[in-house]
Amino acid sequence: MGEKRGNVWLAAAGLVINSAGEWLVVKKKYGGLKDKWSLPAGFVQPGETLDEAAVREIKEETGIDAEIVGLIGMRTGVIRDEVSDNMAIFLLRALSEKIIVQTEELWTATFSKKEVLKEDKNTSALLLHLLQLEPFSYLSLHDGMNPGEPFGYTKYHLYFKNSKN
Repeated sequence: MGEKRGNVWLAAAGLVINSAGEWLVVKKKYGGLKDKWSLPAGFVQPGETLDEAAVREIKEETGIDAEIVGLIGMRTGVIRDEVSDNMAIFLLRALSEKIIVQTEELWTATFSKKEVLKEDKNTSALLLHLLQLEPFSYLSLHDGMNPGEPFGYTKYHLYFKNSKN
């Protein structure tokens, strides 16, 4: 099953919210989320952090520029007792509004009102759960810390609960 990526998968997803409070959602052409409204998401590539992967995947799939607000959750599971499937879910702020759909992977992408997503029979289970969690509690980025030479990090991001959010 995990021939292409091995048996440990690491992905990132982004819940992007625009200035009108609408959520950026996509309909994928394949997999378990085929034809369902879901978050832009994809696998982490070598040389990037989870948060960088989320920003990149959003841009690649939808053309939307976005910035990280915080980490809102983690999805982790095991597929058929074989593949460890893990995904970090980030909250992001939209920096642009013009959607350009990546047609290789997606049928469509749009900014949608939350009320519409709640009523749509094609809204994914994860999105329905996220709709119940608002307002979000999230872990904030705390940059500027790097454990130094013994580890050889070229990038290092920490996310912690901040009492301000």
